[in-house]
Order: sequence, then C-alpha cells, then structure tokens
Amino acid sequence: MKIGITYRLFFSILGATSLAIFSLFLIMRWNIDRGFFEYLRNLDQSRLDQMTVNLEEAYGEHGNWDFLQNDPRFLTESMLGARSDDAGPGKGKRVAEGRGMQRMGQRGPRRTRWPFIVLDAQRKPVFGKDEGTEGVDFRPILHDGAAVGYVGFLPPKQFLNPHQLRFLKQQKSALVLAAGGMVVAVMLFSLPLARRLVSPIRSITAATADLASGRYDIRVPAGSSDEMGQLARDFNTMALTLENNEKARRQWVADISHELRTPVAVLRGELEALLDGIRPISPEAVRSLHTDVMRLNRLVEDLYQLSLSDIGALTYRKTNLDLRAVLRDSLETYRPEFFRKGIRLTEDLARGPEVVVSADRERLNQLFANLFENSLRYTDTEGRLSVGLAVHGGRADIEIQDSAPGVSEEEAKRLFERLYRVEASRSRTSGGAGLGLAICKNIVEAHEGTISAHPSLLGGLLIRVAFPVAEKNV
Repeated sequence: MKIGITYRLFFSILGATSLAIFSLFLIMRWNIDRGFFEYLRNLDQSRLDQMTVNLEEAYGEHGNWDFLQNDPRFLTESMLGARSDDAGPGKGKRVAEGRGMQRMGQRGPRRTRWPFIVLDAQRKPVFGKDEGTEGVDFRPILHDGAAVGYVGFLPPKQFLNPHQLRFLKQQKSALVLAAGGMVVAVMLFSLPLARRLVSPIRSITAATADLASGRYDIRVPAGSSDEMGQLARDFNTMALTLENNEKARRQWVADISHELRTPVAVLRGELEALLDGIRPISPEAVRSLHTDVMRLNRLVEDLYQLSLSDIGALTYRKTNLDLRAVLRDSLETYRPEFFRKGIRLTEDLARGPEVVVSADRERLNQLFANLFENSLRYTDTEGRLSVGLAVHGGRADIEIQDSAPGVSEEEAKRLFERLYRVEASRSRTSGGAGLGLAICKNIVEAHEGTISAHPSLLGGLLIRVAFPVAEKNV
C-alpha cells in the first residue's frame, strides 16, 4: 500500500508527539509517587521524633521494654503524637484513633502489621514486624547517654490507608486522561498541519508535471521565506530559463531555416534560368553560381563549427605560443584585402618580449580571421582600421577598432548573439549570417578569456579581447 507524504508527515508528527507525551506521562507518574511518598516520609519523621522522646521517657519510668507488651495503647498514642496528658484541639480525634489501634493491638501484636518497629539495645525486635528491617531509618532511644533501643517507621508505601490509595489512584487516572486527551488533540491538529505543509509540495509537483508536458509558462506561488518558498522561487527560475531556451530554440530554428532558404532560393533561380535558356551558360553565370555555393558552404560551416562548440566537441590543442606573432601573421594575411578596399591600416604591435599564452594556434587564427573579415565587410571604403596589443598585469588585451558605420552601445551588446544583424550596416548579400562573432565568443571563452564590443572612437566598432598570459609575462 502506497502511503502519501501527507500521511507520512501526519504519522511522523503523531509518533514524535505521542512519544514525548508518553515520556512526560512516565516522568509525571514517577514524580507523583516520589513526591507523595516523600511527603509521607517527612510526616513520619516528625512522628518518629515525638515517638522517640515518648519511648525514652517510658523506658526511664519502667527500666525495660516489658511495658510494650502490656500496654499497646502507649505505642498507639506515641505514634499519633498524643499521650493521655496531651492537650489540643485534636485531642479527641487522636485518642479515638489511638483506641482503635489499641483494639487492633489487643488482637495480637504479632498478627497485626504495625507501621513501626522497636528494637532493644542488641537490635532484636521488641515490638512490630520482625521479618526484616531493610529500608527502615532507625532512631536511637537514649537513657543516661546510652542507646537502650531503636525505633523506626517502615517505608510509607507498605502502609497506605484507603484514603491515600484513593488519592493516588485519582491522580494517576487524571494523568492518564490528560495524556490521552493530548494525543487526541495532536491527532486532530497534526493532520490539517500536515496537509498545509504538503500543500506547496503538491503545487510544485503539479507544476512539474505541466512543465514536463511542455507548459513552460507555468509558475507556482512563492510567498513564504522558508525553504519551501526558496524551492518555489528556484522552480520559477528554472521554468523561466526553460521558457527562454525554448523560445531561443524556436527562434534559432526559424532563423536557420530563413538563412538557408535565401541562398538556396537564389541558387535555384539561377539554375532554372540556365535550364530554361533565359540566361546563357557562360563563365560569368558559372562564377555567380560558384559564389552562391560558397556563401551557402560558409553558412553551413559556421553552423557546424558553432554546433561543435556547443556540445564541447570542438577540439583544442593548446601550447605555449607568442600571441603577438599569431596576431601579426593573421593581420598580414588580410593586409592586401584592406589595401584593395582602401582601408588604412594602423597597428601597434611593436616588437618586444614575447606575449606567451596557452592557446590553440588554429583556433586563434580562426578568431582573428573572423574579426578581420567582420571589419572588412562592414567598414566603408576609404575607412580606417586600428589593431593594438598591450599586456596589463596577467592579461593580454587586444583591441580591433574600425571606422563608420558604427553601432550603438545597446546594439554592440547583442552582436555576439547568433544570427543577430545590425540592419543599418549588414545585409545577406554583403555580410554573413551573423554567426562569426558568436563563434569568436566561444573560442575566446574556451581559452578562459573575455570578448566585448563597444562603439569605436573612429566611428565604427571596437572589439576588445583579453587572454590570460603565462606566468613569465606577469
């Protein structure tokens, strides 16, 4: 049988509380017995003091203990603290009680269980129970400075009268009823409490089922500040993240479809024109087809590289190399292209100590190629490009900034998003698919570096890349 968490919590609360109540019941019951018998023992001690004095006086008058067998009335009056010559408002009652006990004593002292014991000087029983004195607190009876006997009361629990027994029974019954009532109250209180405590868990469970079915807009209330409230807030954060990821996935699929559709449509149109004879087959037509195929190939390759980076399958073979030399070699490769477009190149890569970084040379070449290709495409003719490298502490900073057209600070923050274009300066004909900078970001982060985009002082875009350098450069 499957037991839900509500009833598990209910039985846990009930069990723990019942155990506490039962323990308290045992402690209280033990305390009642202990306190009641302690009270009787203290009462007996006061009687024992008076009885010791009376026995000392009687022994002095008779000179031996024979009078105890001949006059039991003396013992009963001594035990009650009332001799025949005592005075006081309780005299009549005590004397009557003494006479009753006297009658008991006349039936035979050995057949009657007396609550006290009298021993002689050799500790032999003179009067009272003689089958053992364990647990009896004896007081010496003195005559002329010597102990002539001992007197003591038996433990009170051995001589409880009906009134005392009834009192103890009433107290224990009341304690049992109180403990039972508390258990019933806990039962009535713990089930609603368990349901209330489990209610947030039920809400999160139902919301989790909705989330698993694809309802990413589901949220749960998070009003409390305890662990359950924190769990609800974490669930809402997870749901929001999944919702955003799902939106990004759908947008990504739509953008990829759109990006692939355009070059395929252009390529199809040109091929159909050639097949229908509308456009003659010529080197120019073939060259145009080749250009479209290369653009499509570049898009597919970028997607492939990006997917490898996302799944962690993009391999990196890192070695210690000179960052300045790699940057200069990449720049020299693109220098003719910048010259052909009329872009004036300024570099600050003066020779100096090697800037050693742990990196993959091939991936760094890919990074710098994407950045220079981006500047080449989106910088106006007769523009400017500045490339600089500097070491600050344990970091190597690379700055690549070009001239107009520029971007705003808000647009610069989004340039590393996949398939994002600044419409004022990019087009599918002259530009790429918006994946180059996203690939650059993945490469830089794989080298434990940072990359950011900002408006350039030259009027265009500033790309700042930072790499950690080896200890010898720090």
